[in-house]
Amino acid sequence: MRKTLDEETLYLFNEGTLSQMYRHFGAQYIDMDTKTVRFVLWAPAATRVSVIGDFNGWDRSRNPMVPLGSSGVHVTTVDHLEPGTLYKYYIENSRQGFAKEKADPVSFAMEIPPKTASVITEWNYVWQDSEWLKHRMEFDAKVAPLSIYELHLGSWRKHEDGMSLSYRELADELVTYVKQRHFTHIELLPVMEHPYYGSWGYQTTSYFAPSSRYGTPHDLMYFIDRCHQEGLGVILDWVPSHFATDDFGLAEFDGTHLYEHSDPRQGVHPQWHSYLFNYARNEVRSFLLSSASFWLDYFHADGLRVDAVSSMLYLDFGREPGQWIANRYGGHENLDAISFLQQVNHVVHKTFPGAIMIAEESTAWPGVTGQAEEGGLGFDFKWDMGWMHDTLDYMSKDPIYRRYHHDLLTFRPMYALSERFILPLSHDEVVHGKGSLLNKMSGDTWQKFANLRLLLAYMYAVPAKKLLFMGAELAQWREWSHDRQLDWELLEDPWHFGVFRLVEDLNSLYGENPALFARDYDPQGFEWCDWADRDASVLSFFRKGHQEELLFVFNFTPVPRYDYQLGVFSSAFWQEILNTDSAWYGGSNQGNVGGVHSQNKPWQGRPWSLNLTLPPLAALFLKRSYR
Repeated sequence: MRKTLDEETLYLFNEGTLSQMYRHFGAQYIDMDTKTVRFVLWAPAATRVSVIGDFNGWDRSRNPMVPLGSSGVHVTTVDHLEPGTLYKYYIENSRQGFAKEKADPVSFAMEIPPKTASVITEWNYVWQDSEWLKHRMEFDAKVAPLSIYELHLGSWRKHEDGMSLSYRELADELVTYVKQRHFTHIELLPVMEHPYYGSWGYQTTSYFAPSSRYGTPHDLMYFIDRCHQEGLGVILDWVPSHFATDDFGLAEFDGTHLYEHSDPRQGVHPQWHSYLFNYARNEVRSFLLSSASFWLDYFHADGLRVDAVSSMLYLDFGREPGQWIANRYGGHENLDAISFLQQVNHVVHKTFPGAIMIAEESTAWPGVTGQAEEGGLGFDFKWDMGWMHDTLDYMSKDPIYRRYHHDLLTFRPMYALSERFILPLSHDEVVHGKGSLLNKMSGDTWQKFANLRLLLAYMYAVPAKKLLFMGAELAQWREWSHDRQLDWELLEDPWHFGVFRLVEDLNSLYGENPALFARDYDPQGFEWCDWADRDASVLSFFRKGHQEELLFVFNFTPVPRYDYQLGVFSSAFWQEILNTDSAWYGGSNQGNVGGVHSQNKPWQGRPWSLNLTLPPLAALFLKRSYR
């Protein structure tokens, strides 16, 4: 390898289109025989830069870096450096009176916090997932089952001494657990290194380094490799919206506001007290483009869930009048962020076929999953935050009053096809005093469990992909805390174990029935059976695959309903393939004894009808059969 960077790489970097900084910048081995490392750093305002580390006694004078023309990039090489060597950059800006030690922005590993040195890394992991990657190139998530288990690595399970499991321990325990529950993907809250554990990774300092709390980069590779070998995809949360202000990181990196805007009305997030990236700066775009590509390239991740997209799109996000600067047209849209999001989605889809990009976007911004050529942002999916809030609001209400809030359930089809949605029951809803899902449910203990089973079944029935945060399958009483593991002992209780069984069966049915996933975004895949029975708080609809038809009926009251009539299109036997009131799940075991035959009695404008028993606070899944 070259000791310096070629002109084309520098040109693309300065142009804002370099998407593989991680192959050129940072600490790169260029000769393994002599263990020679090339260090490359962007610090355009620096008047002096040197590499310091345990190899030179942290002496600021021994390994100076040389600027490469007017690119703002500095470079040097050092021989005889073993993997695991600690290093930082010493940066002076005499014009600003600035002199600080900084971690490498393109470091591939970091010391375990609160230590802050970068760590030289050798890439020699041998992957075993070639078959998975070959299949992924042809993967179309829009017409496939997508059931995501959202996870915080540090608190899923802990050792007796309170230490979190390592990446390799999680590979042995978590992968088997998630596969047995029939999820299709694991989504990890940010694994990128972050100094404050309680930020869950959303206050990032290192955009190319997995958290050393759980092991080495190779250990994370092993975890993802094991997921792929077991048929599980891995989605990583990624935070290009803001970054931590810690002094050793990106903040005021070379004595200037290099990565962030200099004006606090553009550069500081008023709610999170973090810095906002300057998407108008070409080199910052190259940095973030490369970070996105890095996790898909070196770590074989199957997609990225982009956090806090709304905060990127709006210049006035979280700000009062006078606290923000309008764009050149006088509006509040962040034009540079819009073009960046379009750019990163284009690069990912072009470079990594089959990888998926997911937006956490909480407003009605149009075209989040639309094509960039048509003005869209280019994401594959968007979280349906409206569905989540409306549904949880509804489920928290006493069933006596649900008739007055029926529209919280029936409104969604009005916008369901405006984007390609994922239905999330995410970590954000079970922290900070919001309570667990179980505690959000109304009623006494029996009703809370019945309502939770009903909620989960409703989510799996509604058209869109699925996401469930860890612990929901245990029906936790306590809200999630990053300081403790999930309450595994709850599985000894039959009611909790019933919810656990239900989640497993819901995922199994979901993957086995194309009507539940193949036409999520096709208007022909959904039809109301009866949306208007607000007095009984009963809702019913059909889901249609290309060759199958399912009927879903939901009774949102604790009153059993007998001889409940619904119109259907043909003479058939409707098999009851799931009943959340089954004793298997902890219910009262009322139902339809395996299914019902349609009767030649027209109803609701359809030539045939069913007479059903609707169990209390329960969901029925029925599958049409002509046996």
